[in-house]
Amino acid sequence: MEISSLYQLFLQYPRICTDSRKCSKDSIFFALKGENFNGNAFAAKALEAGCAYAIIDEELYDTKNDNRLILVNNVLKVLQDLANYHRRQLGTKIIGITGTNGKTTTKELVAAVLQQKYNVLYTEGNLNNSIGVPLTLLRLKPEHDIAIVEMGASHPGDIKELVEIAEPDYGIITNVGMAHLQGFGSLEGVIKTKGELYEHLRAKKGSLVFINKDNELLTNIAGGLDCIYYGCSGKEEGLSVSGKVIDCTPYLHFQWKTADGAWQDVQTNLIGSYNIDNMLAAATIGLHSGVKPEQINIALSEYIPQNNRSQLKHTEYNHLIIDAYNANPTSMTAALKNFSGMNVSPKMVILGDMKELGECSLGEHERIANILSHSAFDKVWLVGNEFSKIPTPPTFVKFNDVEQVNTAIQKENIKGFYILIKGSNSMRLIQTVEYL
Repeated sequence: MEISSLYQLFLQYPRICTDSRKCSKDSIFFALKGENFNGNAFAAKALEAGCAYAIIDEELYDTKNDNRLILVNNVLKVLQDLANYHRRQLGTKIIGITGTNGKTTTKELVAAVLQQKYNVLYTEGNLNNSIGVPLTLLRLKPEHDIAIVEMGASHPGDIKELVEIAEPDYGIITNVGMAHLQGFGSLEGVIKTKGELYEHLRAKKGSLVFINKDNELLTNIAGGLDCIYYGCSGKEEGLSVSGKVIDCTPYLHFQWKTADGAWQDVQTNLIGSYNIDNMLAAATIGLHSGVKPEQINIALSEYIPQNNRSQLKHTEYNHLIIDAYNANPTSMTAALKNFSGMNVSPKMVILGDMKELGECSLGEHERIANILSHSAFDKVWLVGNEFSKIPTPPTFVKFNDVEQVNTAIQKENIKGFYILIKGSNSMRLIQTVEYL
């Protein structure tokens, strides 16, 4: 079936389903495959549940007597092609966001700002991969004024694949750091892959990049692009938006201004001075899009994180800084630096292994331990196999897994602490919250 013909079916049945357990009536089921599942095997079940059509790519599951089954060569490729076709038909302006750290928070903040004036579609949760991006695009409606598409990567070429699907008009790389090194091979591999967003925009007429001028890596690879700059360096020349941190105990309080404007004051609900870059990015994109400064201030001050990123939670016993969704050397260092500078006490850190660092893993975990050794934290708990391999001061406590941590919390009766909880999502440190 040609994509144009499938698109006509999509216009009749504009809901997409990839999980046969969650099929809605009159949706189209795409039988995706993974390491541990084969959606083809559930196509018939999806039709029974009310799907109008099921797209499959294994002839074994084509019963031949049901025209609601559509056999294609590759279901994922067809999903991506359909999303790209839909994106082109609507012509909605799209902002592509990627980066090692901060892309999800930046996406949320940009959406909050733009929603002050526009009908905005943006990536839900963390659906930023080869499946999530097309699913986001297929939620586009003619009434949407603009779309914000988050793009993640863990291997070379990932961003190139995603920009070819989404074809963004504008772009922002939040930063480039050491993450997914097992897939990228080196920091240079990370830079090259993230830079694939710039490569796409460089070839697209009328494109625009929003860039943190404080980030030398990004400015170095942005040649030939139309850029709008923001930053905190204090060198306001050439900046559309500049900013400065006022306080961060515990929430970020900052100020920002345009080149010829007055200082704007914003008290946020985000933990971490490092979030000022994300805030300034949102303010810059908002200004370029015609959102007024007072509207930007409202959006940034009212945004409350709900995704285990930069959250502060007060429990009956402790004050928790929850940043347990992801971790890499760059974000871990920033979180520890911020927590060390907070004027609160006593302080405790519960850190989990940083995953997917390949042969750099041991060295990077040693570097984090060295930072901890020079920080005045009252308690340091380290969790996971990587941290277990490195030498640490005798006051540091090590655990194999989160279950051991939870047992120790209950045994030691941890109370009255400010506690930073950070680690890769697979370490499941979010489970400690209910015991703290």
